[in-house]
Amino acid sequence: MNVTPVLKQAVREGSPHPLGATWDGGGTNFALFSANATKVEVCLFDGGGRTEIGRFTLPEYTDEVFHGYVPEVGPGAYYGFRVHGPYEPDQGHRFNPNKLLLDPYARAHAGGITWDPAVFGYTIGAEGDDLSFDERDSAPFMPKCVVVDPEFDWKGEPSRAAIPWPRTVFYETHVKGFTKLHPGVPEPLRGTYAGLGTKAVIDHIKSIGVTSVELLPIHTFLDDDYLLEKGLRNYWGYNSIGFFAPDPRYAADVPNSLREFKEMVARFHDAGLEVILDVVYNHTAEGNERGATLSFKGIDNASYYRLLPEQKRYYINDTGTGNTVNLSHPRVIQMVTDSLRYWVSEMHVDGFRFDLGTILAREPDGFDTQSGFLKACQQDPLLGTVKLVAEPWDCGPGGYQVGGFPPGWAEWNDTFRDTTRAFWKGDALPSELAPRLTGSGDKFNHRGRKPWASVNFITAHDGFTLNDTVTYNDKHNEANGEGNKDGHSDNRSWNCGFEGPTDDPTINALRERQIRNMLSTLLLAQGTPMLLAGDEFGRTQNGNNNAYCQDNEISWFNWDIGAKGQALIRFVQKLTALRQEYAVLRRSRFFTGEHNADLDVKDVTWMSADGTELSQDAWNDGAMRCFGMMVDGRAQATGIVRRGMDATLLLVVNAHHDGVEVKLPPSPGGTGWVLRLDTNDPAADGAAFEFGGSYVATGRSLLLFALTPGSG
Repeated sequence: MNVTPVLKQAVREGSPHPLGATWDGGGTNFALFSANATKVEVCLFDGGGRTEIGRFTLPEYTDEVFHGYVPEVGPGAYYGFRVHGPYEPDQGHRFNPNKLLLDPYARAHAGGITWDPAVFGYTIGAEGDDLSFDERDSAPFMPKCVVVDPEFDWKGEPSRAAIPWPRTVFYETHVKGFTKLHPGVPEPLRGTYAGLGTKAVIDHIKSIGVTSVELLPIHTFLDDDYLLEKGLRNYWGYNSIGFFAPDPRYAADVPNSLREFKEMVARFHDAGLEVILDVVYNHTAEGNERGATLSFKGIDNASYYRLLPEQKRYYINDTGTGNTVNLSHPRVIQMVTDSLRYWVSEMHVDGFRFDLGTILAREPDGFDTQSGFLKACQQDPLLGTVKLVAEPWDCGPGGYQVGGFPPGWAEWNDTFRDTTRAFWKGDALPSELAPRLTGSGDKFNHRGRKPWASVNFITAHDGFTLNDTVTYNDKHNEANGEGNKDGHSDNRSWNCGFEGPTDDPTINALRERQIRNMLSTLLLAQGTPMLLAGDEFGRTQNGNNNAYCQDNEISWFNWDIGAKGQALIRFVQKLTALRQEYAVLRRSRFFTGEHNADLDVKDVTWMSADGTELSQDAWNDGAMRCFGMMVDGRAQATGIVRRGMDATLLLVVNAHHDGVEVKLPPSPGGTGWVLRLDTNDPAADGAAFEFGGSYVATGRSLLLFALTPGSG
């Protein structure tokens, strides 16, 4: 829209809430929190965001919120803030009204950043460094905030039901990477929200049996200057600068990015799929004391960031990115919870995965399960209806907190990843894998938490793809321009005898079986599985295990899926179907291996290859690599003391390099066993065996048998 210059007498007092820019049909209310500022100005820009066409001062200050109302300013108006106050870095204050600032509550953004020296609050290279004060105007180089019309017809949404945790299968992917080369997506829509919402994409996702699509960050984020200088981009998006707006780079129709995102969510919901957002509330793109002044730093640095108590010029860096958002401040907690509620109520997303989640639960004395943020989430009636998943670690002291989050939260379980990879490589014992197969009760079985709290994964965006886990011993990150020094070196990967792709049929057969072994371990274990998108057809990043900056063919999905990839898709479909068919694979109670005297049932029995129960000596045998897990479907399934009605299953894992003859044990309530899965022969299914019969588990393979019901 065309915005005319705003006259001083046109501005009204407005309201201190809601925060941000809120259009009411006749005008827009602007409200901005700052505990330490002295004045706030709103700058309006033309439709291209280039020329300032109006500026006014927010006239009222209520409860540390500057606010004002401007008639006739509405959807499509471009704006930013200029905030006045002391420039005293030693006291934690970095106000500089020469810098145009993004609204923390902006619902939409337009344009990108130009890394000109003017976007820094200090003069780069000046005497005193960040203690200097830069007077250049940053507006020409800054993205702009956009006033939005929030209306959207969510037809059919009121009847939508959340997917229960025990049935949840996460699928982690990237908006652009998934669609950029997809032949079923119209070319103008590739790499966009609209592209992700197309039928071809959703049909594929739905077909493999996952339930909940977890998107890498889509909050507005910035490309780091040092990456742009090397011709690279911040592809993953863990560099947020706004927590209420979908990043316009993924919009096919930028002026309507909000509506486009909502349309994408609606299409996923139509297909019965959930949308989960990976969110980054632990740090921002403003960096440390030498970083740019883009938003929070210029609005109220001392409130928004954790500063060193005795040296407030400097930032606490528990994130490893230069700054840490101050979740001990009530207004900052409010911003984060307002953001979460907004994405649930207005954008209809179904949950969140919190990057470096430990940060959010930190107080000045460290990680605290009674932190203000966790309390705020725990009591919130809206957030209690969606999925909350923590990445339970950060770089700060005591930052590794797997299993340490309170009830109601699920957590990424990297122990599952590391143990599974090591076991199939031959470096971990059965006694290490057993707890991972049963929901990691050693970490999560307390305070009434359920097995679903353990989000099991073998691969994620950060690290090797599954194909590369069995193809490379070492990372190959040369394309990142850091001398291959970046990324993890401890990958627990194994190239099966040759580094990189090979035509050797023996090595390729082993690699394919190892992929099936790890997928089977993931999807047949207790807990909530997370599949990395593309692993279902063998996607590769050519050995790059830190492709955060690779917005190109290294990260974009190659949809030229050959026969091998199609066969793997069918195998994944079989695994997800088995998981949904057998309720005993997704129990809501932890298996203990203890005998239930009331029901005369043991929920899980660990078996040796000779068909007898594993002794403690066998568990301690460092050479033992083949064992079985018999899960009794008659075990108590809920808090009610009664026998379950589920199928009894026998899972056999063999990490020996040679085949092992497995004797099939007797089990009450059945007459024999039916083979449902053999990772050496993906087509095998349905062969019947009597109790005491034998089956050869191929070297490095996994088997699943189901009990034949009967009176035996």
